[in-house]
Amino acid sequence: MTKIIHFIKKNTVFCVAAFAAAVTMFFVPPDAEYISYFDFRTLACLFLTLAVVSALGNVKFFTILARKLVLLSGNLRRLFLLLVVITFIGSMIIANDMALITFLPLGYFALSVTKNDRYMAYLFILQNISANLGGMLTPFGNPQNLYLYSYFEIPTAEFTSIMLPPFLLAISMLAVACLFIKPEKLSFHEEFPEKFHVKRTLLYMALFAFSLLIVFRVIPFWLGLAVIPAILYFVDRDALFEVDYGLLGTFFFFFIFSGNLARIDAVNEFFSALLLKDTLLVSVLSCQFISNVPSAILLSRFTGDYHSLLLGVNIGGTGTLIASLASLITFSEFRILYPDQTKKYLVLFTVINVIFAVVMTAAAKFFFL
Repeated sequence: MTKIIHFIKKNTVFCVAAFAAAVTMFFVPPDAEYISYFDFRTLACLFLTLAVVSALGNVKFFTILARKLVLLSGNLRRLFLLLVVITFIGSMIIANDMALITFLPLGYFALSVTKNDRYMAYLFILQNISANLGGMLTPFGNPQNLYLYSYFEIPTAEFTSIMLPPFLLAISMLAVACLFIKPEKLSFHEEFPEKFHVKRTLLYMALFAFSLLIVFRVIPFWLGLAVIPAILYFVDRDALFEVDYGLLGTFFFFFIFSGNLARIDAVNEFFSALLLKDTLLVSVLSCQFISNVPSAILLSRFTGDYHSLLLGVNIGGTGTLIASLASLITFSEFRILYPDQTKKYLVLFTVINVIFAVVMTAAAKFFFL
């Protein structure tokens, strides 16, 4: 029983998705049409990207690179800016959750060794927002982007043009947030034992480039499924086991859940009417209660306005703690490090995130649509 409770706590969204799918199956019994629910290309791209990123993480590529940059920061304000930018750009390349797993420990290390722990909550929150908003510019930066990019077959140039304005606003707001930190001088006395594993790093970078060509529809996904896992099996088998299969499972069950809902006439009419009134606002609010990935999968079944939906499920990653799965990662890390400061963290997190959500939603509504 204890193991079951632990599993549910660790994979809450996955369990909710499985339960939701099971409930809808009573209303729409399994039939041949179920196969049309699944976007196999999205699942393949997500799996391949996560596998290669895990391999790069295993050779400490991102950590070593980021640590070298942190050593050059000089003062506390520049350190904040640098960590925020690293996380922001990192989420564009390795997805938001992996960016946090990689760079939150770096932020903790940097503030700890310079005796600036009092700023830890603020830094973690800014890094969290950076991860959630930085990935919006690329189709592979956030899981919901990868899904919508594939589901609506959005041209890459159009995708970038839609997401560039909120991307620029986000990085501007984060830069302003860093200005509240005084430019106190820093001194690092720690040495880092890790060294680049050149050959493996070059191989994994080549595989990452290969996976991007699959995301951008240059190479068929079935070829990637044949090549990338085969290479990793012989070179870094652990990377295949470290893939977030819970996230893949969440997609799988939400495909069933949303596909079944779309076949229930009353539900179809309700969501279609709601989204027709304001797709942006509905998608932002939906994220606050069921998170951004499930919102993207669910709402895509009831609207063709992918412009507003893209903006909504990316901006909607800010706000409540459950608006993005990445936010739960940050909270879990902070709670482990500072268990007596969780209430302070949650208050500060909510205030800052709501400011970002309101400002960016208003900007999207009046300037980006």
